[in-house]
Amino acid sequence: MIENLNLTEAPPISIISIIINLIVGAVIALILKFHYKKFGSTLTNRDEFSNIFSYILLTTVLVISIVKSSLALSLGLVGALSIVRFRTPIKEPEELAYLFISIAAGLGLGANQTFPTIVSVIIILVVISLLKFNKSANKSKNIFINLEHKTNNSKKNLLTSFNDIISKNSSICDLRRFDIKNNSIEVTYLVNFENSEKLEVIVKNLQKEFKGISITYIDQNQIPSI
Repeated sequence: MIENLNLTEAPPISIISIIINLIVGAVIALILKFHYKKFGSTLTNRDEFSNIFSYILLTTVLVISIVKSSLALSLGLVGALSIVRFRTPIKEPEELAYLFISIAAGLGLGANQTFPTIVSVIIILVVISLLKFNKSANKSKNIFINLEHKTNNSKKNLLTSFNDIISKNSSICDLRRFDIKNNSIEVTYLVNFENSEKLEVIVKNLQKEFKGISITYIDQNQIPSI
């Protein structure tokens, strides 16, 4: 029974096939790296993270090429992976998506499904690119602006002044937070405007009107790569 399952000896592996798949995998990994750096929107170091794609993809190709024809090696691989622990967390879903693409491409190439794998990866990347372009075309600039300024007798009705400056240069001016401390006032707005020039105008006007004001802004849509 064991001999019929071919647990004792694995059939020979085609070196030429492995080399071809590794070369194709390296090209796909470079394409994934370029695509992630160009269209990725995560705030991590995209250049450093994208280097992982080639490691994962090529290693997956090698592992699948070796174990695909041997049940014994497959069972050994399961046992080996059961003791491996990865301590680095993946915080961004987009990073996880690109890692899955790398693994899927490695599985396809390791199974000698070279042409279907290439076509599938191209289609996936084209779809992602179209979604990114569509999001960029329809995306409005939603930014949280946090203002903190010390109060004094010469500056009254600070909230009204803030509202006037921000509302004149934005399509939406939504007050989200208003805090009064001992000698300072802290206000948070959600603003919407067409381009970044409006943000520069808001900052200049606030700094001109209120000396020593602290301004913090956070882009809700995440700054895209250039």
